[in-house]
Amino acid sequence: MNANLYALFASNFPGDASTCCIENHDGLFYSWDDLERATAKIANSLASLNLPQGARIAVQVEKSPEALMLYLASVRAGFVYLPLNTAYRASEIDYFLNDAEPAVVVCSPAHFGWVSSIAFKAGATHVFTLGEDRDGTLLARAAHQPDTFETVARAPDDLAAILYTSGTTGRSKGAMLTHDNLASNAKVLKDYWHWQESDVLLHALPLFHVHGLFVASHGALLNGSKMIFLPKFDNESVVRHLPRATVFMGVPTYYVRLLADPSFKREVCSSMRLFISGSAPLLTDTFEEFSRRAGHTILERYGMSETTMLTSNPYAGKRIGGTVGLPLPGVSVRVVNQDGAACAPGEIGDIGVKGPNVFKGYWRMPEKTAEEFTSDAYFKTGDVGKVDDNGYLSIVGRSKDLIISGGYNVYPKEIESVIDEIDGVVESAVIGVPHPDFGEAVVAAVVTGPNASFSEGDIIAALKTKIANFKVPKRIFFVDELPRNTMGKVQKNMLRQQFEKA
Repeated sequence: MNANLYALFASNFPGDASTCCIENHDGLFYSWDDLERATAKIANSLASLNLPQGARIAVQVEKSPEALMLYLASVRAGFVYLPLNTAYRASEIDYFLNDAEPAVVVCSPAHFGWVSSIAFKAGATHVFTLGEDRDGTLLARAAHQPDTFETVARAPDDLAAILYTSGTTGRSKGAMLTHDNLASNAKVLKDYWHWQESDVLLHALPLFHVHGLFVASHGALLNGSKMIFLPKFDNESVVRHLPRATVFMGVPTYYVRLLADPSFKREVCSSMRLFISGSAPLLTDTFEEFSRRAGHTILERYGMSETTMLTSNPYAGKRIGGTVGLPLPGVSVRVVNQDGAACAPGEIGDIGVKGPNVFKGYWRMPEKTAEEFTSDAYFKTGDVGKVDDNGYLSIVGRSKDLIISGGYNVYPKEIESVIDEIDGVVESAVIGVPHPDFGEAVVAAVVTGPNASFSEGDIIAALKTKIANFKVPKRIFFVDELPRNTMGKVQKNMLRQQFEKA
């Protein structure tokens, strides 16, 4: 049996291939037959380059249906897909291309000059362009290729993709994901989230990340469901298209922005079946307000570049705000203390995971790979969390974000939750900065609402009534917004740099 991920998707495409697979933002329809033939043309074009087995196809292009087809064609042709964040600039691209050594690089037409210079120096043999409006040299070359292609046979353990970690701390690492890693997770989520024949996915996420490329796209492809494809998230487009959709996946920022829009009303969500949130923590206030406003309870889940999805709040059972739910079927999740012993319910510890979705290792980093797995094959996620009496997991933060102040362990998420409960606070981020006496001092960056009128001393005084004194920030800094990466995660390293000498 061919374990190629594309073969799995193709076996679940609708019987009527003339039906709509993708509708883009300006109303252009792509049928399932269009998808099959376009991926065949691109796959034939790639195959004609006589690339070595396991060749990497590095891609930094804006979101479009053709960009998704390029991904599928790369996998279909048996190559390894390497998506790159569109926000990356020359120095970052230089690192990734020299580390991954792709044979083919595909970039936006406007960036061909500087990207091709870096790519050829890194050893790439081909550089193509792909634009947002069905333009570029990639499609021009593929247009002359046959529109049938026999999907290349792949074993379950063969690589399908390499995703570089976000690099907010230290050197970015390439997580190697196999065909089976991705297929097993897609099949589990199809059942766990109750994908239905009538589902329509409103796709507003980027395509260079696990959330948009794998979780969202794979879900629709495996279910044979139509996707309404938006080039990016914006309130107007989402509100306009929601009445024709049943499934929506977003980062917390999307939900915050929708709630701030008066046009987002309950009737807009009348056809919706499921709202999913991930990639960053969802504030409990947002969770509760969305339920009141939209009449839907957001389903929050937890995953990583190295593992795709690990846990999820249940579809039919109770969804609890502030938690990321229960381990998915086939996934084992444990929380352990520094000695490796299992933590009791409510006790904070390090999260380890095991399952068919867990990656093969870090690209060309065998020592780092070995460090990140325990002797019994659990991957050490680097996240810190706790499990309640019912088995629901809550993420407290990253182990690298742990603050050790005066010998005490301080978990930022705990303090942020208390600060965020203060009336007038929009959100907060707690970090540790160097301190001559304590080693690290706890400080907080706080975003307030337009009518808030309290001081640094007011917040500190309020916190002293709710948490232990060693957890109370020594300083409160008011900021207009928290720095975030493209997936909505707060970049605490930037805050540390900003406030380490304040």
